[in-house]
Amino acid sequence: MITQCERFGLPWWRRPRVVVALLLAVAAAVLARRSGGPIAAGNDYERYHRKVFRVARVVDGDTVDLAVEDGRRLHTRVRLWGVDTPEVAASDKGEMYYGPQASAFTKAALTGREVEVLLVKGKTRGLYGRLLAYLKVPGEQVTFNERLVETGHAYADWRVDHPYKERFRNVERRAMRAGQGLWAAVRPDQMPPWRRRAAQPPRASPIPSAPKDGRAPTTPFTRLASLSVDEPH
Repeated sequence: MITQCERFGLPWWRRPRVVVALLLAVAAAVLARRSGGPIAAGNDYERYHRKVFRVARVVDGDTVDLAVEDGRRLHTRVRLWGVDTPEVAASDKGEMYYGPQASAFTKAALTGREVEVLLVKGKTRGLYGRLLAYLKVPGEQVTFNERLVETGHAYADWRVDHPYKERFRNVERRAMRAGQGLWAAVRPDQMPPWRRRAAQPPRASPIPSAPKDGRAPTTPFTRLASLSVDEPH
């Protein structure tokens, strides 16, 4: 079928269908360029692993934004894997004990710094689409995730399996024994709900009495910290 545009020999820019198709193609190209293209979890490993990016913003103690596009987002939001810092006032859960200190620690350590991103294949995204990663400041011997636990600014989060799960738990035991950071004074009722349940002794357990040898009675924290600790390798 010959259209009126073809019959009268109109140039391409006066043909509605051609113009619409061209505009759609240009719009798609511009969007792909600005968004960095669609980012799927399948290629996170190739895009981020062992790459170095600048920390554009620290959201709280365990969440940061990297200065690299993530799909249509200008920044890539990273949830530090294997750790859980107390919440700050801006969160929907409200401020928790030692939340402001943990957030300030991460801001001072990472804001504007370049970090190396370490991922695990097949486990790169969390429930809310954030990148699950270990971050390492160039020149440091351990990841920043571990540093948070070591200094008592974060809990070792064992709710999800990850490669450093046992290592972080061992590091936390040492921090507890030394009274680092939040472990100097935190009470079970000031902990996140998931950790509070783990810290509380069973209901049927009797209240420990003072030992006859004169030593101070133990607490749930000192009992856990006194367990044998394997040095990280």
